[in-house]
Amino acid sequence: MTQFRLNAARLMASAASVVLLAVAPAVHADALQDISKQIKQGQHAQALEQVDKYLAGKPKDAQGRFLKGIVLAEMNKPNEAIVVFTKLTEDYPELPEPYNNLAVIYAQQKQYDKAKQALEMAIRTHPSYATAHENLGDIYARLASQAYDKALQIDSSNPSAQKKLALIRDLMGTAGRPGKTTKPIGDARPVEPVKLVEAPKPPPAPVAAAPAAAAPVATPPAAAPVNAAPAAAPAKPAAEKPAADANADIVRAIDLWAAAWSRKDTKAYLAAYARDFKTPGGESRTAWESERQKRIAKPGAIQVSVENLRVSVDGDTATAKFRQHYKSATLKTSSNKVLLLGKRDGKWQIVQERVGS
Repeated sequence: MTQFRLNAARLMASAASVVLLAVAPAVHADALQDISKQIKQGQHAQALEQVDKYLAGKPKDAQGRFLKGIVLAEMNKPNEAIVVFTKLTEDYPELPEPYNNLAVIYAQQKQYDKAKQALEMAIRTHPSYATAHENLGDIYARLASQAYDKALQIDSSNPSAQKKLALIRDLMGTAGRPGKTTKPIGDARPVEPVKLVEAPKPPPAPVAAAPAAAAPVATPPAAAPVNAAPAAAPAKPAAEKPAADANADIVRAIDLWAAAWSRKDTKAYLAAYARDFKTPGGESRTAWESERQKRIAKPGAIQVSVENLRVSVDGDTATAKFRQHYKSATLKTSSNKVLLLGKRDGKWQIVQERVGS
């Protein structure tokens, strides 16, 4: 049975995720490992004290902040945990795990629309994140069960709604156990020096209470639309799947590019550009990179965001058009941007960029 859980799959430190030290000091690795052990052993007060001490010296450390969110959730302080995970999504928008954990907490609070939005963001940043896909299916099922229950409140003799609601409850195995609640927790793995690893993950548990008339979250195979397509429907969706996958990969590549720029990570930012990138002024790649590094390294924060992104794919080439918002200590602009991308060694990279529609 599918359950919600606070989950943090391992994240390699690379240009595509949080860029951590190539070799983290042993003392930091040991501190994170000790905190994870304390969480696993249920020593939440001690874990919170230790993680606060750790973050006093490394306030921006994503690993430590993630563990603090886990501890707060375990201590039944959901609002404080929401603040931690939300700030992580703002500082590291390319990481899917904080979005997933936000969804878990929102689902506990029965804020299913917010949970749905958080999971959709997790999938947008990491299309292959299976946990988020599974949890999103659970949210859809919960929303479906509420809709069926509402239909029965209006028309208690509706046989179709009765069957579907009964099916969901049966699949979840919760019939006859209304109101059962269990707090979701995580699962511990050793904290490795260069990785964000799984935070504590004990036995799976339901996210929220399941009212007698509404089924808990699950993915009911039979809860299909009433007007389902006939069996002989055309196979067009299957044919379009590769293009859809490419579209998602390109969206993620652009999100990572903007995120690297925002956190002034020049290595990750420049890695978004292909070796055959056409520099805007026709200068050499070396000269262009040197100029970009100098600009990005200027004092002050940088914020780069993408709005109204539209992607068209043609084989191994693609065009992305969007509205770019840029803000630094000395400049604030918004402009239309066009990126031409190509698939290089299995990754989508920028081969040309220009301002304009």
